[in-house]
Amino acid sequence: MAVLQPALRLIRKPAKVSEPATRPGRVYEVTELRDWWNRRDPSIAILALIGITLHLVMRYPFGLSVAVYQLPLIAVLLLGGTPLVLVLAMKVARRRFESDLLAGISIVTSVFLGEYLAGSLVVLMLAGGQTMEAYAVGKAASLLSALARRMPSIAHRKAATGLETVELEAVNVNDTLVVFPHEVCPVDGVVIEGHGVMDESYLTGEPFRMSKVSGSEVLSGSINGDSALTIRVARRAVDSRYEKIMQVMLASERSAPRLRRLGDQLGAIYTPVAIAMALAAWAASWHARRFLAVLVVATPCPLLIAIPVAIMGAISLSARRGIIIKKPIVLEQAPACRTVIFDKTGTLTYGEPRISALFVAAGWDRRQVLGLAASVERYSKHPLARAIILAAEGENVPSQDVEEVSERPGEGLQARVAGRRLEITSRQKIRIRQPDVAAQLPDVGGGLECVVLVDGSYAATFRFRDEPRAEGRRLIRHLGPNHGFKRLMLVSGDRESEVRYLADRVGIDHVYAEQSPEQKVMIVRREVQKSPTLYLGDGINDAAALMAATVGVAMGHNSDITTEAAGAVIMESSLVRFDEFLHIGRRMRRIALQSAVGGMAASFLGMVMASLGYLPPAAGAVCQEIIDFLAVANALRAALPQKAMTDF
Repeated sequence: MAVLQPALRLIRKPAKVSEPATRPGRVYEVTELRDWWNRRDPSIAILALIGITLHLVMRYPFGLSVAVYQLPLIAVLLLGGTPLVLVLAMKVARRRFESDLLAGISIVTSVFLGEYLAGSLVVLMLAGGQTMEAYAVGKAASLLSALARRMPSIAHRKAATGLETVELEAVNVNDTLVVFPHEVCPVDGVVIEGHGVMDESYLTGEPFRMSKVSGSEVLSGSINGDSALTIRVARRAVDSRYEKIMQVMLASERSAPRLRRLGDQLGAIYTPVAIAMALAAWAASWHARRFLAVLVVATPCPLLIAIPVAIMGAISLSARRGIIIKKPIVLEQAPACRTVIFDKTGTLTYGEPRISALFVAAGWDRRQVLGLAASVERYSKHPLARAIILAAEGENVPSQDVEEVSERPGEGLQARVAGRRLEITSRQKIRIRQPDVAAQLPDVGGGLECVVLVDGSYAATFRFRDEPRAEGRRLIRHLGPNHGFKRLMLVSGDRESEVRYLADRVGIDHVYAEQSPEQKVMIVRREVQKSPTLYLGDGINDAAALMAATVGVAMGHNSDITTEAAGAVIMESSLVRFDEFLHIGRRMRRIALQSAVGGMAASFLGMVMASLGYLPPAAGAVCQEIIDFLAVANALRAALPQKAMTDF
């Protein structure tokens, strides 16, 4: 657990401000002071509400003096308004003019004019709105906390004196551990004793419980079944797969795009217009309170609150549809994409290859080879393993006991079953290691294949085919006229014949086959330079391309690396859900603009009234609260499902 404590500490308390190397003393950056403010939003909002209430009670029922009933408002402005004004002053010094600048000017002006009630209302509006946003964004931190809590803090290590319980950080490579039944595996390792199953769905997304025998790899974070397993530690906890997931998720949270990007764009136009109107009202009337009244009405809470509410509503709706939005900005960017790049396997195909042909060497029987291969493939995570298992089950071929198994990356599957040494690998590997055996392999044409060797001799070749999704062609025809995509591409690492077969079936003209992950990234970057580009993929080799695209969408959750690289993850491998994602993003952007622009338009009318003297500062603040309510109420529509979430 100690290796996960840093993540928990980052969640539970703020990081300390680092000392700058080039200046003496402690220098607070804008982001640090902003973080200080955001962490105290709830308490400041409560303070402002209590202060305003006390002010009204002390002022009217009791008829106290002005100096007394203004005290609660002064406390609100000092404790709540001061941090915000300091942040804004630093931003202005760095020539950063954002949508909350009007609020800071309003607070300062209200203090100078003695309009403490108006200033306190502005503090309440800002603190309340930012509390809502901070709550939504904090969901990522709660997920990190949940991940950290589920890992064990101890391990059961075998020693000369017996079994001892040690802290997780004390476990080293090559130590021997015992994983008890129903226990979470603390580290990555290899089974050396025992036979059972483990649930790895939390890490890999694989819905099946994986069988484990001597030689099988186990992953930290997986849940053991009913039998105890003895494992040899392959990696320390700090280097384990679960810890890597924690690190990637923490980095993803730290680098997450700001939710108010659209609001800041609109604020760049709205803020100078509002300031100009306030100055004009002051110049025309020579009443400073009109300047304040205009600014109070102009406080851009529709931008500060309504847009984040619309975004979080769309994220909530997406989650209910099985679409996880990891980077909120993708909802805004997806509707603007004009190029879409598809990976092949698992996206436009089902990602479930089936055996299309089985070529058996002389002296071997089809059922015999199928039974041997299926018995071993039960311990493999290779995409073709399930195809062999399903074929054996379909022909009622009995499985046999496997004595040991090994599946090292790039070396294929090796095992001992029924007293025979069995190897399942690729044609390329055999050509390199056993050229004499490679000469015996039949030419089976293009497509996916694997070769079976028994006791070093050639036994059979399996050929597979992954069929296109039934809805694939309809989606391809739908994307151009309904979502504005101008260019549709298919990029895959598979053979030319397989990729062309799929492209012809679904109707894609721009095809790139036999592409390495590096080549995929180059293609994506080239397309991004031309126009905003969306990439849809599902494999580990798609991770870099997902990150390079304007919007990266992962289909399914078979790889934690892929899902961490993507901006959105479609949990169910369905092109219908992909179309829903596009519709949700387009609708969210429309509702956010309606709320923001509509709120600004209503604020503009209020500014005109305030500049003419019909709205004093306090009344202007109340008017702005009504506008905020209407803008947020409209933004909440983004969370409501439509009757039809897709139209193809």
